[in-house]
Amino acid sequence: MKIRIIGGAAAIVLGLLVALGPQFLFKVCEPTPTLLHTNGNFMKCHWTAQAEVGVGLLITALGIALTIFASPKTRLGLVIGILFSGVLALLIPHVLIGGCGADTMTCRKVAFPAITVISILLLIGGSFYAVYLARKKE
Repeated sequence: MKIRIIGGAAAIVLGLLVALGPQFLFKVCEPTPTLLHTNGNFMKCHWTAQAEVGVGLLITALGIALTIFASPKTRLGLVIGILFSGVLALLIPHVLIGGCGADTMTCRKVAFPAITVISILLLIGGSFYAVYLARKKE
């Protein structure tokens, strides 16, 4: 039971960091007033941060479910969902949506490296937990 709570709590914290980090902790680039007021366009990193909110909240919900359910097979399925969500969180800023073109922008210097580290932690921790659950007997 102890590992169930530790694994679930870690997923909850990392999921909240993915969801709220680009919004509050390691912010992406702010929209310029001319873009915001003239035609409503935002930079690509804004949309990356918005997508990460959804993925992070999904990881958080899976982490909550991980602490609730006791069956190892159910928890294994939840961890697999966390692993896939971690891959998605990693792909959004680097492949799927991206960010600003200049390497000196805040999103590329701060937000994307932070999301990368958090996603890699999710993948490593989730992989170890999945192996643990796969070997565990009912």
